[in-house]
Amino acid sequence: MDVLKKSFSVTKGGVLTAAEKTKAGVEEAASRTKDGVISIGNKMTEGVVTGVNTVAQKTTEQANIMADTAVSGANEVAQATVEGVENVASGFVSVASVPKTEAGEEQNQHANQ
Repeated sequence: MDVLKKSFSVTKGGVLTAAEKTKAGVEEAASRTKDGVISIGNKMTEGVVTGVNTVAQKTTEQANIMADTAVSGANEVAQATVEGVENVASGFVSVASVPKTEAGEEQNQHANQ
């Protein structure tokens, strides 16, 4: 009977030791899983922040390109307008400088110039 008690005692001790090791192993695995999930979350957050920053940078660059193009177009329109006004003004000057006959008609030789 003592042998049987001793065998059960050893078995009980082995089971308790195994249970403690299993508990420690599960706790270690849970801790590592938690660390891994946090690490993945941080990497994903960094990736999202980087992605958002990249999109914001590209949007700013495109807005600057569009603004530059609009300013350039406005400058071209303004230049063409100034040239048009200068042409109209020079037309008035050349018409006004053409000598007229007593009847108020322009002389043909100057009007053809």
